[in-house]
Amino acid sequence: MLVAAAVCPCPPLLVPDVAAGAAPELDAARDACADAVGLLAASRPDLLVVVGPAEQGGTFRQGAVGSFAGYGVDVRVRLGRGESAAAPSLPVSLAVGAWLLERAGWADTPVEGLAVAEGLDPKACIAAGEELASRADRVALLVMGDGSACRTLKAPGYLDERAAGFDEIASAALGSADTAALMGLDDRLAHELKVAGRAPWQVLAGAGSGAALAGRLLHEDAPYGVGYFVGVWS
Repeated sequence: MLVAAAVCPCPPLLVPDVAAGAAPELDAARDACADAVGLLAASRPDLLVVVGPAEQGGTFRQGAVGSFAGYGVDVRVRLGRGESAAAPSLPVSLAVGAWLLERAGWADTPVEGLAVAEGLDPKACIAAGEELASRADRVALLVMGDGSACRTLKAPGYLDERAAGFDEIASAALGSADTAALMGLDDRLAHELKVAGRAPWQVLAGAGSGAALAGRLLHEDAPYGVGYFVGVWS
């Protein structure tokens, strides 16, 4: 059963070594993510699953390793304690999640990773979330994902007038633990607006359906024309 969730953005720039001179611009987001991960720890889960978008879906065992070498820095992270040398490298969204956990000193609870293909059908996302919630008596999720990358003229996807409205609906749903609203997000529109978080958020909706959790939005911003949201469900 899902007992807690944290929603965080997943840009590599969240890692200060990657951000370099731009690091202070995301300090508020980092602080909010730290608070959200702290709530996960306080929920005392039997299992924590880090969920994030990727080109291809896949599962990752505790100890799987990720790297930010592709962004010019020699920073390696590990998903929880232990070592899983045979596991494939973590996709960047899960690597950012692993970095957040390392930063928080996460140690005791078993940790796994679930990469969700960005184009995965909403029904399949919801079903994946329901399966995650059944994995243990007390399941917590760290859900990584960004809003639209089309919020401004200088955004990665350029300006799309629909982006702000989509992000407003998504952030309200994440902040109120509104699983029905998350399930109803338009996957085609999300693709057009370059919303990396749509599929992971719908996994969260599937996991949280019927759990009667309350939500709270801790942070919302779009510093680079990309929607970043931090929220907690408990």
